[in-house]
Order: sequence, then C-alpha cells, then structure tokens
Amino acid sequence: MTPAQAHQMITDILREIAPDADPDTIGGDADIRDALELDSLDFLNFVEELSQRSGRRIDEDDYPQLATLASGAKFLAGP
Repeated sequence: MTPAQAHQMITDILREIAPDADPDTIGGDADIRDALELDSLDFLNFVEELSQRSGRRIDEDDYPQLATLASGAKFLAGP
C-alpha cells in the first residue's frame, strides 16, 4: 500500500466514523482525535476498521502512530 492509498483509506474511514466531520480540512500533522472531536469509542472503531481494511494487525502500542493523518499513512504504508 502506498502512502497515498493509506491516506485515502484513513480519510474514508474517518468520514464513516464521524460523518459530520471533514478530515480533508485538517492538516496532516494535526491530532485526529482533537481535530475531529473523536471520543475513545470512535477512535477504537477507527482502529478496528483500519485493521480490517488494511489486513494489518494494529496493537495498542501502535495507537500513537495513528494520531495524525501523516503518521497514520506512514504506519500503514510501512513494512
């Protein structure tokens, strides 16, 4: 998966999790939870859906890497 594909997957999932928020309006280094006002359950749903769609196991230790759009795309596109 390329970083661009990962970024698209992340924004698609965020639109589903928080339909009233627009992930395209936040910067790549902005904290996703703060910018989109995601609560803990929303974030867990986001992580679960990312794991399912990407086929990649995402552990709790990986959560900080999903804090921003840029770091999340890098994490998903990495090895």
